Amino acid sequence: MILIADENVQRTVVEGLRQTGHDVRHVQQMTPGVPDEAVLNMANRESAVLLTYDRDFGELVFRQKRVAKGVILVRPVGIPPAHIADLVAAAISTHGAEIERSFTVISSQGVRIRSLPS
Repeated sequence: MILIADENVQRTVVEGLRQTGHDVRHVQQMTPGVPDEAVLNMANRESAVLLTYDRDFGELVFRQKRVAKGVILVRPVGIPPAHIADLVAAAISTHGAEIERSFTVISSQGVRIRSLPS
């Protein structure tokens, strides 16, 4: 699974995921400052799951139906930054293919997965 990490995702999270073998492309390193629509388009072009902290992607995904692969939204409140990569990697390991074509929320309370509209 390819991940596109939005620029609001810390570099330490991106590096932590890469160290565990995940293919992560960081918007901050490629095209910083692009709008959400462009980030989502990039993820769709690359058939990648978008990793973000930005709840605005829910609007793009559910109201505008503009996602092909999936979104992982991390709600970092109460989660030390050093543990976010571990939580994301564990969610991918546990839920694998279910994350694709879903809107997944990772928070201190756990993982919620909601199917994307067809």
